[in-house]
Amino acid sequence: LAAAADSTEYDEALRASHESGMRPVGEDVGTPVIHAPGPDGGTVAFFGPVITPAPKGEAAGRLWDGVLLVSGTPGFYELKRTRDAEPIFD
Repeated sequence: LAAAADSTEYDEALRASHESGMRPVGEDVGTPVIHAPGPDGGTVAFFGPVITPAPKGEAAGRLWDGVLLVSGTPGFYELKRTRDAEPIFD
C-alpha cells in the first residue's frame, strides 16, 4: 500500500471506478453511495439513509423497504431535516 501511494499505476482504474459509482446518483451527494434494484428492474442509487442509532431486526427491514420505495419513485430526490442527536455507534 505504501508503494501505491506514490504511484500513478492505479489512478485511471480508480477514477473509472469512482465515476461508475457516482454516475447513477450524481455529484451533489455524500459517500458511500448505495446501488440497489429498482422497481422496474433497473438500478436506483442514493446516499443514505443517515440514521442514529441504526435500527435492528424488523425495524431495519421496514426502513430498507421504505428507502427502496421512495428512491424508486420517479422524481423523488430528497428528504432532510436537522440532526438533533450525535451519532450513536452501537
